[in-house]
Amino acid sequence: MKPTDSELEILQVLWDCGDSSVREVFETLDKKDVGYTTILKLMQIMHDKRMVDRDTSARTHIYRAKLVKEEIQEKMLDKMIDAVYNGSTSRLVMQALGNERASKAELDEIKAFLKTLENE
Repeated sequence: MKPTDSELEILQVLWDCGDSSVREVFETLDKKDVGYTTILKLMQIMHDKRMVDRDTSARTHIYRAKLVKEEIQEKMLDKMIDAVYNGSTSRLVMQALGNERASKAELDEIKAFLKTLENE
């Protein structure tokens, strides 16, 4: 399942903030061009698509992400690598490191991760 950009923004709020009401998601997004009812409708659609759970036991409905952040990130990254880099992970990494200077700490973290891959 591939969320739309708008659905992904809502999921990001739920992943970062945890269980939230529509009002809390709306206020966190703080988008000038999107109204509360639009967020409400999107979250209802996401519930119908089984992307989120909804607790209706209280007056204010509380939503919880059903999709796992890491799984969605992995699927979206795999699709982008295939579409943009012809399946080449190394091209993606070189492009990412070439576009923006990585800090020494980030490079050390990347090196440590590569060492763990070598040992597997």
